[in-house]
Amino acid sequence: KRILLVEDNPLNCEIESEIIGTTGAIVEIAENGRLAVEKVKNSPEEYYDLIFMDIRMPEMDGYQATKLIRKMERGDCQKIPVIAMTANAFEEDKKDAMAAGMNGHMAKPIQVEQLLSMLAEMMYKK
Repeated sequence: KRILLVEDNPLNCEIESEIIGTTGAIVEIAENGRLAVEKVKNSPEEYYDLIFMDIRMPEMDGYQATKLIRKMERGDCQKIPVIAMTANAFEEDKKDAMAAGMNGHMAKPIQVEQLLSMLAEMMYKK
């Protein structure tokens, strides 16, 4: 399995990629939404199995990036699970994530059990 982790904070990135890596998945990093969109655009179809998307990032936020990924004219871009990872944990934030085309929402700081559970749920839902 291949996961795209979109995270601008180096410490969060290191922790999250270590946790995801314990599952045996390959983790690729994008430091902002613009780079995430480019990585998806330049990858073959079905390359990524899941995207963990930070919301607040420089250059392009996670909502904008998800909307652009969903608009790509490739079959995988409409169905790849995208999970919001954000310090904003209010009900309104969850609604905004879903409105942007995301499939789930996780509050930071990330809990190991929650991350692994979300990963398992989304990866095997396909």
